[in-house]
Amino acid sequence: MEAVDTPETVRQVELPEAEAARELIGELGRHLVILAKGTGARITQRGSVLRIVGTPEQVQLATRVATELYSVAASGGRVTAVDVDQACRLLRQEPEARLLDYHSEVVLTGTRKKAIYPRTPIQRSYIRSFAQNDIVFGLGPAGTGKTYLAMAVAVSMLLKERVRRIILCRPAVEAGEKLGFLPGDLAEKVNPYLRPLYDALYDMVDEERAQRLIERGIVEVAPLAFMRGRTLNDAFIILDEAQNATEEQMKMFLTRLGNESRAAVTGDLTQIDLPRGTRPGLAQAVRILEGIDGIGMVRFTDADIVRHPLVGDIVRAYDRDGAARASARREREGADDRA
Repeated sequence: MEAVDTPETVRQVELPEAEAARELIGELGRHLVILAKGTGARITQRGSVLRIVGTPEQVQLATRVATELYSVAASGGRVTAVDVDQACRLLRQEPEARLLDYHSEVVLTGTRKKAIYPRTPIQRSYIRSFAQNDIVFGLGPAGTGKTYLAMAVAVSMLLKERVRRIILCRPAVEAGEKLGFLPGDLAEKVNPYLRPLYDALYDMVDEERAQRLIERGIVEVAPLAFMRGRTLNDAFIILDEAQNATEEQMKMFLTRLGNESRAAVTGDLTQIDLPRGTRPGLAQAVRILEGIDGIGMVRFTDADIVRHPLVGDIVRAYDRDGAARASARREREGADDRA
């Protein structure tokens, strides 16, 4: 049977505002490369005009993404490589979505006037869940903004005086290392495990102000083990890397919640570093607490990854490898059974 060539569609997009056009195109046209990869279209620029070539579906998606991102840039917003990659994913799933609506749901304006807002439908649901629940679980792969957005909500509530303090904690568990092998006293030993929380905080509040908040005890960063025996009132508490909490630790953490407090529990059930034979508390908590009024469960996927565009490709590559290995193992086991 002879193959039939699909006729190509050609469309031009005018970019009359020079500054907004530069923001959309990116340095040396980098954003156009990401736009082409994300939509499958061929995109070239000449002056203030983009020429988009491909199948009707590719051209429609690329045109929609380009015009939506241009509108964001024309309204004064920044456009990054991650924005372009995420816009391709979002508008493929929701063709009628308006990026300006997402940009308008600013949770917090951080350091360097960086606006923090949801970039995907699941991120939007996650942020809104904090307004409806006292405990919110954010579950999913790395790079989806689970902890970062929870931190932004916490800082926003602190600045609006809806909570009096923020408490950030993680289990001090990492793959292949033990605290006793690290130099220094206890504070120096646990600090590397808590560093990601400090980094997120400094991205939202300038380092000098953040240090003052920490010194005054308004923001506390501590290992999960330090939560035992406490009652935490008027606080926003974030448990990060919760997949590395044991069942006992998870119950202990969840029962620390005091009056007028909120909690976020974030973790990835595919990245458990607990010793073999130790049952993860996050899996148990999700199983027995889902459906309880006041507890929200939000599940992220690799479509919500908002780090460098390559992070999504890396996560998907590992997922494919894991699926292939599992399939091969099942085939071997089936062959053994038949033998």
